[in-house]
Amino acid sequence: MRLLLTLLLITISGYAFAEEEAAELPPLNPKYKAEHAIALVNKGSGIYAFNLPGYKLPHDVQVVYRIKNPDVAFLDIVRNAELITLKPKPFNIQRLMRGEEITITADVYKGNYKKAGSLIYTNRTIEMSKQLYARQLKDLAKASQWQEYDMIDLGSTERIYIHKISQAPSFSHLIFVDLVNACMQKFRTSTLLPSQNELTYKFINCGTLKPLFYEAESLKK
Repeated sequence: MRLLLTLLLITISGYAFAEEEAAELPPLNPKYKAEHAIALVNKGSGIYAFNLPGYKLPHDVQVVYRIKNPDVAFLDIVRNAELITLKPKPFNIQRLMRGEEITITADVYKGNYKKAGSLIYTNRTIEMSKQLYARQLKDLAKASQWQEYDMIDLGSTERIYIHKISQAPSFSHLIFVDLVNACMQKFRTSTLLPSQNELTYKFINCGTLKPLFYEAESLKK
């Protein structure tokens, strides 16, 4: 009887602690509920999603997620396209900043849907299954020819390096590296807005590379 009561008290305490943890989270800011453009890239069988950020709320965040692969056909589309973007129904991106697992509904485009991309699917459900990276774009460094990157560890020797967006002008850049040697995470480039080729060259001695994404137009000012 005592054992049963002890187990019951432990269970109740566990639920109370979980509820207390959930209660500590601040309420979501409704201003972050919007249409958040998302790009999809792949490496092997993994599909990775990241938002296309901006400097102003509600887009002033950088988030990278692993998504649950819907099916082989969808993976092939992402694998064979230079760029896949999602035009999702409005959702609160703070949920991703918190690391929640959520399902969004989106139209899927080959290319950038904001720049005459080709519609592939309508109202496709996308499961955002695991947060890999999250950063709020505040207290940003001044624009400089010194570029700084954060590293996302995918396991084993696989990494994604993501550019830390600075004050304007800046750029979004992600590159996959299967490491052989350590990579510099801060280096100098020839201009404030280097080309993707120049950035790829900076990682050339790190290992096997796959450029994933580069875009500067939306972060020039």
